[in-house]
Amino acid sequence: MSGVENAWMLMMSMSRGESLPRSVPRGTLRRIWRFAGAHHRMLYGFLALTTLSAVIAVLVPVLAGRVVDAIVHRTALGTVVTIALAIAALAVVDSLSGLAERWMSSRIGEGLIYDLRRAVFSHVQAMPVAFFTRTRTGSLVSRLNNDVIGAQRAFTSTLSGLVTNVIQLVLTVAVMITLAWQVTLLALVLLPIFILPARRMGRTIAALQRESANLNAAMTGQMTERFSAGGATLVKLLGRPEAEAEEFGDRADRVRAIGVRTAMANRVFMTSLTLVSSLAQAMVYGVGGWLAFTGRIDAGTVVSLALLLTRLYGPLTQLANARVDVMSALVSFERVFEVLDLRPSIVERPDPTPLPAREPVGVRLRGVRFTYPSADEVSLASLEEVATLDHAENAEVLHGVDLEVGPGQMLALVGPSGAGKSTIASLVPRLYDVDAGAVEVGGPGAWTDVRDVTFADLRGTVGVVTQDGHLFHDTVAGNLRYAKPEATDAELLTALERARLGPLLRQLPEGLDTVIGERGYRLSGGERQRLTIARLLLAAPRVVILDEATAHLDSESEVAVQEALAEALVGRTAIVIAHRLSTIRSADTIAVVEDGRVVEQGPHELLLGRGGRYADLHHTQFAPAA
Repeated sequence: MSGVENAWMLMMSMSRGESLPRSVPRGTLRRIWRFAGAHHRMLYGFLALTTLSAVIAVLVPVLAGRVVDAIVHRTALGTVVTIALAIAALAVVDSLSGLAERWMSSRIGEGLIYDLRRAVFSHVQAMPVAFFTRTRTGSLVSRLNNDVIGAQRAFTSTLSGLVTNVIQLVLTVAVMITLAWQVTLLALVLLPIFILPARRMGRTIAALQRESANLNAAMTGQMTERFSAGGATLVKLLGRPEAEAEEFGDRADRVRAIGVRTAMANRVFMTSLTLVSSLAQAMVYGVGGWLAFTGRIDAGTVVSLALLLTRLYGPLTQLANARVDVMSALVSFERVFEVLDLRPSIVERPDPTPLPAREPVGVRLRGVRFTYPSADEVSLASLEEVATLDHAENAEVLHGVDLEVGPGQMLALVGPSGAGKSTIASLVPRLYDVDAGAVEVGGPGAWTDVRDVTFADLRGTVGVVTQDGHLFHDTVAGNLRYAKPEATDAELLTALERARLGPLLRQLPEGLDTVIGERGYRLSGGERQRLTIARLLLAAPRVVILDEATAHLDSESEVAVQEALAEALVGRTAIVIAHRLSTIRSADTIAVVEDGRVVEQGPHELLLGRGGRYADLHHTQFAPAA
């Protein structure tokens, strides 16, 4: 790599490092080395090859000078041929070592990317729901992409660059001083002229890049929101396409202007450095030529010095800003470790209690008290894209809740919005853990705290249908098999028929292989909900939680979903949250929840006869219109 190219790399690294911190937490280097443990042997081989490349880079100019001296002094032709063959051999060795170095580099780099991505993805999957309710998805994805690749660069680029540049610099300076110390000193004096433009121009380009990045991020955000089915619908309904296009065009125009300024700044910088490099080369030929004419050095030495000059400025300029490269890599690692260090608040016990298979299961809450976790317990400021986390204490949501639904029975939760019904439902599948009391599954004489059960047993026992069941951008079959990967097509068809989706499936162009779009937007609301019920039927849980599963459906869709739900609840324990009291009259127990407390519970007729809070709710919903 030429001096100009290395200086260009220096300038770019300066522009990347404008906002880097001065240090990273202690122990990061040791942790990085431990994390890369599986690649240690290959790393040693990689460093050995980079060292060999650095040595060859210095040897070739010296041998080239020897060739010139042999020609000028008319020594034996065999000497010239021998040196030429040595240069050719070094070129072959350098090429082969370069290929091997690239193979090792890619193996190490891609291996680290694989290890880091697997580690981060698996760790994030283990985080509680509270983590995802606070985290910005784009920031999390960036850790899996940009920061992981930045961390990988620490080994494949930064480390090898440091080793190569240090060895090449030491060898080059030593050889140049040996050949002509006067020329070497002059070359070092010109170094500031080579570096200072890079620093100044690096700051200018850094500012342009930041502005461009912000504008591109804004455009990406606008496209992400407006290109989604919901966003595109809203734009059309409110008649805003022209305004959106104009706003996007303004940002794109500013990015275009910045692109032109950046291109010109780059060109001015490259032209300046090319000029400086040419002047340095001319100086070597001028001063070296004078020394050669006066007999102080040989002609071949001048050639060697000129070639070595290109090996001098590159390492010097890169090492002058080595801290930026190192810190960039370390910061990327630190951002990855920051996510890995965020401990999941809900973990499986080391000695879990197995649940008896195929036996009916009930649910019991005893003295349950619960407060949603605070931000510093489950989140990071960088993932929320805020300066500091919200340190406010959350208020207690549930206050000593006692409830029980026996195996095969139905418990209905009713009450105003925000009373705590969905919170109660989320504690059963252990999306959150209670602060006091216990949530238990089992039956009389054999209750087991959900915190003592394996995740696999609990997920296989408890199924949930929410008012907005999530579907992936996948086929009908793909969404269904998410609940039961080994399910046959016959099982899928049976589940769809039981969920009242048989007629729809026969209308779909590709049947089970029809892609339903992001969040299932190619289906109607009722169809999406019935598909989630079909998925539940495949999973065949023993406890079903319905969290206002028909809340946002029209009357016709609600009837179809209710029929599908009736099919799903046969022989299962059910906890149903509903605003429409007509849907839960047949429940074995109805519990009225207000302000995080159960204020009434009992069957429908009993609660109506008491004339309490349930009777008030019933009267409000079914009172004749005035």
